[in-house]
Amino acid sequence: MIRLATLADVPALHALVERAYRGPASRAGWTSEADFLTGPRTDAATLTAIVTDPAQSFLLATSVDAINACVAVSDKGGGVTYLGMLAVEPAGQTQGLGRTMIAAAEDHARRFGATRMEITVVDHRRALIAWYERRGYVRTGEMRPFPPELIEDTPLAFTVMSKPL
Repeated sequence: MIRLATLADVPALHALVERAYRGPASRAGWTSEADFLTGPRTDAATLTAIVTDPAQSFLLATSVDAINACVAVSDKGGGVTYLGMLAVEPAGQTQGLGRTMIAAAEDHARRFGATRMEITVVDHRRALIAWYERRGYVRTGEMRPFPPELIEDTPLAFTVMSKPL
């Protein structure tokens, strides 16, 4: 089932995002950032802000006792929405849930009146960029800086991609 996140979901949502992006558990999937980034991916305050902001939503894929995937959708105005923090339980990756979450995010974005979805992907993640391209996203040619306080050894930037809705 796909549903909107509530404040009660924030602790489990935070744990899922951390497992999917960072640390040893993330290595069970193919989208881990653990090889080039350390430290937390996000925090409960950031997730709470998204859940409580009327211009943003977190969609969750849930089973009886767990959150299996999530994606944030943010209305940027002017017909543009931003897709962020797509996370799938590492052990459940490669089973189509990521594609399902993107489709749900795009449908949800249309409710904001969006005509275009934008994402940013760490430029270092060529396989992930290719995966988004297979979902219809194209590189815009724009690069955005990666937060310098998070960079350790490898210079990083964000590749901006978009898709008409």
